Amino acid sequence: MSDLITVQGVVLSAMPVGEYDRRIELLTRERGRISAFAKGARRQNSPFMAVTTPFVFGTFTLFEGKTSYNLSQVAVQHQFTELSQIQPGIYYGYYFLELAQYFGREGTDEKEMMNLLYVTVKALLKKDMDPRLVRCIFELRTMTEQGMMPVLTECGGCGESVPEDGCFISQEAHGVLCDACSRMAKDAWRISAAALYTMRYIVSVPMGKLYTFRVTDEVLSELERFIHLYVSKNTDRRFKTLDILQVMCS
Repeated sequence: MSDLITVQGVVLSAMPVGEYDRRIELLTRERGRISAFAKGARRQNSPFMAVTTPFVFGTFTLFEGKTSYNLSQVAVQHQFTELSQIQPGIYYGYYFLELAQYFGREGTDEKEMMNLLYVTVKALLKKDMDPRLVRCIFELRTMTEQGMMPVLTECGGCGESVPEDGCFISQEAHGVLCDACSRMAKDAWRISAAALYTMRYIVSVPMGKLYTFRVTDEVLSELERFIHLYVSKNTDRRFKTLDILQVMCS
């Protein structure tokens, strides 16, 4: 006999199953990343048609079977339908969902990642917020939440504190290096005090303050140079929406 459970979550992805059904991936506070079947969700009169799409945050009531979950009811808290009208913001959003889906695991506590997704999608809706900066912030904070934060306070080589105005950074060292250790790293490059301060801020600030600042184009370029490659080197998947973003933003 199936058990009825209620979880708070966000729809990460949805795919058609059969003629009328959908299979959705959820990131939930209570059970981590799970999948559920929404029977009849693709029928025109189905109450599940609009609520089983990406970016829907809400409370999901599910029947828990032996091998799968089946959707019973959804109470929507926020749908973010307005994001679909923003280009290229919608594709940044899809990439963020992909990254969250990549790291999500069943049975884990995903409260912080859910909160991060929520404040990040809201940031994409801000007209004065550069989506390139939003991406840098989301990526670095995601790596932090996953326990994969780069070393930003002491030298990754010798462990000594590094001066903010004379610091190097390296993918090989997974973070910052002092002047002496930088000479032994093949990929070390000097990072500005402003860029280093920004990264330290991103990994430590309360979630609600993540998207309350702006940076210069020069600092943004530094953040992109390190953070994008850092994520690429610490994941083993090519995220399909990145290809779309590269075409749109080139």
